[in-house]
Amino acid sequence: MRKYRYRYFSLFLGFTFLSVFCTSIQAQTQERAKYNFNAAWKLFVGDVAEAQSPDFNDKDWKAVTLPSAWNEDAAFKLPIHEHPTGIVWYRKHFVIPASAKGNKVFLEFEGIRQAGDFYVNGKHIGFHENGITAFGFDISDVIKPGEENIIAVRIDNAWDYRERATKTKYQWSDKNFNANYGGITKNVWLHVTSKLYQTLPLFSSLQTTGPYIYGQNFNIAKKRMTLVAQTEVKNEYQEDKIFDYEVEVKDIEGKIIKLIHGGKVAIKAGETKEIKAQAALTDVNFWSWGYGYLYTINTKLKINGQLIDEVATKTGFRKVEYQNGMVYLNDRVLMMKGYAQRTSNEWPALGLSVAPWLSDYSNGLMVESNANLVRWMHIAPWKQDIESCDRVGLIQAMPAGDAEADVQGVRWQQRVQVMQDAIIYNRNAPSIFFYESGNDGISEAHMLEMKALKEKYDPHGGRAIGSREMLDSKVAEYGGEMLYINKSADIPLWATEYSRDEGLRKYWDEFSPPFHKDGDGPLYKNMPAREYNRNQDSHAIENVIRWFDYWRERPGTGKRVSSGGVNIIFSDSNTHFRGEENYRRSGEVDALRIAKDGFYAHQVMWDGWVDVENHRVHIIGHWNYQKGTVKNIYVIASGEKTELFINGKSKGYGERSHNFLFTFKNIAWEPGVIKAISYDAAGKILAQKEIKTAGEPYALRLSKMMNPVGFKADGADLVLAEVEVIDQAGNRCPTALNMINFSLEGEAEWRGGLAQGADNYILAKNLPVECGVNRVLIRSTTNAGKIMLTAKAAGLQSALLEFSSIPVKVEGGLSKEMPADGLKPLLKRGPTPLSPSYQVSGKTLEIKSIKAGANQDVSFASIDDNELSDWSNDGNLATAWITYTFKEASVVNELNLKLNNFRTRIYPLQIKVDDQVVFEGNTQKSLGYFKAICKPVKGKTLTIRLMRENSGKDDSQIAAEMGGKKLDDGIARNDANAKGKLSIIEVEIIQIVK
Repeated sequence: MRKYRYRYFSLFLGFTFLSVFCTSIQAQTQERAKYNFNAAWKLFVGDVAEAQSPDFNDKDWKAVTLPSAWNEDAAFKLPIHEHPTGIVWYRKHFVIPASAKGNKVFLEFEGIRQAGDFYVNGKHIGFHENGITAFGFDISDVIKPGEENIIAVRIDNAWDYRERATKTKYQWSDKNFNANYGGITKNVWLHVTSKLYQTLPLFSSLQTTGPYIYGQNFNIAKKRMTLVAQTEVKNEYQEDKIFDYEVEVKDIEGKIIKLIHGGKVAIKAGETKEIKAQAALTDVNFWSWGYGYLYTINTKLKINGQLIDEVATKTGFRKVEYQNGMVYLNDRVLMMKGYAQRTSNEWPALGLSVAPWLSDYSNGLMVESNANLVRWMHIAPWKQDIESCDRVGLIQAMPAGDAEADVQGVRWQQRVQVMQDAIIYNRNAPSIFFYESGNDGISEAHMLEMKALKEKYDPHGGRAIGSREMLDSKVAEYGGEMLYINKSADIPLWATEYSRDEGLRKYWDEFSPPFHKDGDGPLYKNMPAREYNRNQDSHAIENVIRWFDYWRERPGTGKRVSSGGVNIIFSDSNTHFRGEENYRRSGEVDALRIAKDGFYAHQVMWDGWVDVENHRVHIIGHWNYQKGTVKNIYVIASGEKTELFINGKSKGYGERSHNFLFTFKNIAWEPGVIKAISYDAAGKILAQKEIKTAGEPYALRLSKMMNPVGFKADGADLVLAEVEVIDQAGNRCPTALNMINFSLEGEAEWRGGLAQGADNYILAKNLPVECGVNRVLIRSTTNAGKIMLTAKAAGLQSALLEFSSIPVKVEGGLSKEMPADGLKPLLKRGPTPLSPSYQVSGKTLEIKSIKAGANQDVSFASIDDNELSDWSNDGNLATAWITYTFKEASVVNELNLKLNNFRTRIYPLQIKVDDQVVFEGNTQKSLGYFKAICKPVKGKTLTIRLMRENSGKDDSQIAAEMGGKKLDDGIARNDANAKGKLSIIEVEIIQIVK
């Protein structure tokens, strides 16, 4: 018997050894796993003792799915400076697979607001406090695989929070622009890897940089390039390892198109090593504007043929150059056209924390308006918006963290750290073209420091680093002022924000309900605020006027050009406001992304890379007026002339201004159809648009926008439901303001919409349509099921919308289903065309020599391509002249002049070619340049002379920035009363090219 016991015991030991051995092998070869960590959190608003303890009872806390701001109810209900702040706690119970034992476990947070302390199973694992960047923790030593674990997070979103080590307030925690949505407002992931693994790009928290994928040796015409796949590998085993590095390239359909063998790599125990592999790719689909073609690059580590670690990086490839004052994308010049958008990119009653499909919808609308660039303002965008822009083909300018000026000491180091982390975390995003180092000019020393970050961490990404301003920088790779027109023959200069005007979507014009008089509203800083209380018609017209300033200095018009600009903002924002409402209404769409007329204005003007390539027409407003109404009709069109028809009868051609605007004066309304037709110079029809008079309100109509893979029952997905008031034929009634009564049944949570009224109707189930339409948001619960949304209004037929949510698998608080799964890239615009994007219309004449009436030694400053220098005379009218001698006799057609005090001073000028007068008249006040149209004369010299005293500087016209700084008006010099002075910042002498 003893003998058999011994045999059984030996057999038991054998199986035990084999089991342990197999488990050991399995642990060493654990394939990487990434989990969605957003599910099953608990929230408590307030501070509470011992909430980090594993034994703490959180059963009565509110269940939430991340991302979620604890104060989301305040979004658009309260002005930014009243957003609730304080201490909150989040807790989560979770279980990771037992197979993770002996492996590495990391938490990755895409960001929080503002600062947080983190605990796992009662142990403090660290804190994060800059309120912007992603960060992570190695929790391998505190986690218990196969058992329940508890994470607890204490968050403080105080406006005046100060960095612990330095007691310094973060400059970007600002009540003007950084909406304070507090808590864990961005996604959270959990990673399980073997001890030989590719690192995460979380530098400040983990000191690691992750993969870096880029292209080289581009041949756009032949669709070829070299792919380089670089990654950082860490060996946390006690022994050295040898592994094979392999790179797998998949196209947009998931098909493997290339397998790259990087060879064997030896790595020592405890070593961190950067490795790379590269190979030529053919038949490449290059990423482009409105063409978000993305590849999946799988970087793999293998030992003896067995997969140890694999990281999938979605990215796109494009060639970008910044030269001759222009941006070249895939060898084609692209003028920057877009929006300066608040980084919060927020929605009513939600803040920034929305489902990824809704990010795609919002960012895709920018592309639909024919924008190619979004400049996120002040702080780096979250990963979800960055990846969304990759998909929809929208170029990004990515800031780090700043306020309104350059800073020094600790505050500068805070900015540098955020930029470093943002570059490393986001450097694989093809949509990022620009790194913005400041919302105002920074010193050359600081610019050098920022540029060194780019060169160290992103030397091959095809990106430019710069800052606002930087007009005379020798270091910055791009620049541009706010509000003004800058031109360059060197680095691209584009306006970092222009057209601040505000207008409520509810107000069509003065002739439509509720008959708001354009400009009516409260004072702003004790001054009339007409431009911040516009109706839709005047707001759209202002957008045309402002863009025209950039369009006429576009590439092709001369050697020095404007590289474009971004209109502030795209969607109405819960940030600093100057108008009647308690939120900013500068958007081309409202907060629920319903288009205003300004959206369509840009769609017309921007439909091309530089020149308009696809012609459009938009009639501003509607065609439902009261009998007897006589008003101006405004049409935005890209052709040379526009004709208006009412019920088939021509009303003639519109008066053209600012290239795109056509005005038809004193048009009498009559019911029926209004049509606008745009023609080229030869009379060929280019585009047309018509609007019909809608009948009396008859019914409501409900429709929905939702996740293309289905409404996910994860507690975070959203449906955007639209309600319209329609006539009997199904046409929207554009002047309807009916109150709508909603009811919601089933597995969904009401988040509601927004309208003018008490608390902006936030979370209200009864709210009005505006201009015949409104939208509401509905959030899923964690239970799948049917949902019914009903809309009713007095005197109208009601509407019913039925839909269902689909289940999401969550086990132990973890899910393999990712929020962005199933979202497809936008490919509508197609690849970059190979044809030129503009026609050359002007040639800048070359100057041989200059002679001036005074200050001869600085005369070259008038043609030095530097808008921070100028030539001026000594203040005597007799010396107020300057003569340019051409390299060869040439015909002169135009002069482009940037004169000092361009906003506030008028100069009476005479211009001669040789001895013949070609222009005589007053300059006009502008946002930069004045174009003098000359009688075409051929000659060898051109003389500009001040005929009589200028008007003097009018400081009353110079507004102040939020910080109190006066806005620019040219060279910073005290010559307010120098009426005999001629001051030229830049002059270009242009010969028209036909």
